[in-house]
Amino acid sequence: MEELLTLVKYFILGLVQGITEPIPISSSGHIVIFRELFNIEARGLSFEIFVNFASLLAVLVIYRKDIVRLVTNGLSYIFKKDMSAKQDFRFIIYLISATIPVGVVGVLFDDEIGSLLGNNTTVVGVTLLITAAAVWMIRNLRGRKNDGDLTTKDAVLVGIAQMLALTPGISRSGATIVGSMLVGMKQETALRFSFLLYIPVSLGTGILEIPDILTDPAIDTLLIPYLIAFITTFIATYFALKWFMNIMAKGNLKYFSYYCVIVGLLVILFM
Repeated sequence: MEELLTLVKYFILGLVQGITEPIPISSSGHIVIFRELFNIEARGLSFEIFVNFASLLAVLVIYRKDIVRLVTNGLSYIFKKDMSAKQDFRFIIYLISATIPVGVVGVLFDDEIGSLLGNNTTVVGVTLLITAAAVWMIRNLRGRKNDGDLTTKDAVLVGIAQMLALTPGISRSGATIVGSMLVGMKQETALRFSFLLYIPVSLGTGILEIPDILTDPAIDTLLIPYLIAFITTFIATYFALKWFMNIMAKGNLKYFSYYCVIVGLLVILFM
């Protein structure tokens, strides 16, 4: 019976991670809420790395054509000086520029942020309200900038917005989409920039945490639960992101703002 409950626990956490990662309601905040609400705790540092990697794979599958195009054209511009590939090369540079702020702060202060705020439900409630306000602010924005209209300044500002998402309850996708739309990107461009930006950040985090995976004593005893969480997260992220792409196209972001207000208030008042 205990083994079955363990499997259910990791299935729930994987489902929560997968559904909430692509949409602007904060996956890290919801993981904290569900752990507190159901008194479940995933032992081992490697769990977060596993489920985040599952979400990353889902993003890679959905944006595979964009990734192949960017890599192919980026290399073509570098080695062949193909001017028709310059726009995609510059887009890669913008992604790198936007990754730097969260990379620097994450390396220097991630442990401190996690220890101070990581399991505090009150902090999550407050930051969900902040996420709600940010999403509400851009609900009616319709930018004009396509990939070729972006600047380094735009990219750095989006990177700074992503840096704020190191705090549990601040949605990473929400922060980057809000930042992208505030600098004038079209919704489609903002969405693509946000999730392509997720790739280097997630890969970098995974690489830095490899020592924790190798030394995690929970790996041997929780391999099956980890695999269940991994598969659940991958499937849930894939379909949640596909759904969110349709929501973005229709401009219905206000509903995520409503959701974050309701959950944020409930967490502050009752948890």
